[in-house]
Amino acid sequence: MSKSERKLLDTTGRFTQVVRDGTKLGDIGWTDGRILLSNRRLILAGADGKRTIQLSKVDTIEGRYDVNQAIAQVTDYVSVRIGRDVFLVSTGESEDFERTLHKTILDGNIVLLKHPAIEGGVVQNVGWKKARVKIGEEAVNLAVEDGSFVRIEIDDIGTVERDERSVRSAERPVLEAEHTEEGTSVETYLSGNEKHCSVLGSVLERGAEQNASSIDLGKDEEEVLMALYSGVSSFEVPEFLDMDPDDVEEIYEELVELDVLQEVRIRREVALKPRGRNIASESMNSQ
Repeated sequence: MSKSERKLLDTTGRFTQVVRDGTKLGDIGWTDGRILLSNRRLILAGADGKRTIQLSKVDTIEGRYDVNQAIAQVTDYVSVRIGRDVFLVSTGESEDFERTLHKTILDGNIVLLKHPAIEGGVVQNVGWKKARVKIGEEAVNLAVEDGSFVRIEIDDIGTVERDERSVRSAERPVLEAEHTEEGTSVETYLSGNEKHCSVLGSVLERGAEQNASSIDLGKDEEEVLMALYSGVSSFEVPEFLDMDPDDVEEIYEELVELDVLQEVRIRREVALKPRGRNIASESMNSQ
């Protein structure tokens, strides 16, 4: 290692290559060996030899990539895509390993930020600014060039959308992340090069996946969520929807149990959680 290269992880685990030059490989099995991660390289060393992956060439870092039963037997791994090749790596602590990869690739890099691009459902007249990225255990932290600071809590992310937009007179990839600030739903837009957006998207989408709105609700429950999402106070919802207060209380209790609402005060004040914002947004879009 050179003086500028630092060892971040040295452990044993399992790894395999599942895609080579864009083609899925057959008869794949895990290889036991040594996994070494530095601030520049990922080295996978087994009995059959060593594979060195330059982190500067990594395109995406993702979760599962099921190929066959042998792969499916191991549930804790990270998939790493380099061009047209994909490797799976399992360290036994893959969440920590994935976070270390994210930090190594993203920390200190500059992206473009538009915040808040949307606040309370209303588009804001703000421009793109440069921001320096730092990945924490619980949040994506962004130090903006104007001296402000934006923190996106990973477990507070409702949705993440990927798009291509004209940013500073050039077509660039854009990430659109919905989260909250002081109880208000906002969307933060992030842009940069393909690699940084891809890896940053993996970080943000991990939170959105945890809050996916895979719950079947009735019409009354959806109307309550849409009212809250639109800014109606939880105390005013019965009058706003012309519903019996006791019925609304029962709906609140049900949605708290489903992890859609969180109770703010004992006197039944509630606030939307990411999953609730997700459901409300989808319901409003389908109207």
